[in-house]
Amino acid sequence: MEKGQRVKVYRMRDRVSKGIAEKLGKTGIIQDYKITDGSGVGLVVLFDDNSSTWFFEDELKVVE
Repeated sequence: MEKGQRVKVYRMRDRVSKGIAEKLGKTGIIQDYKITDGSGVGLVVLFDDNSSTWFFEDELKVVE
């Protein structure tokens, strides 16, 4: 996955706050990468409502 790609949140690994859980099924654009604490690289996603948060790559699918 690369910066600028449109992605859809299709699952979440862990329990998350209500605000983040509401992003399930939403689409956004990859803005940046985030180094996590040994679990790999995260992807920062910007959504249409101008909010952003990061996800692991296996939580996202590229939207064609």
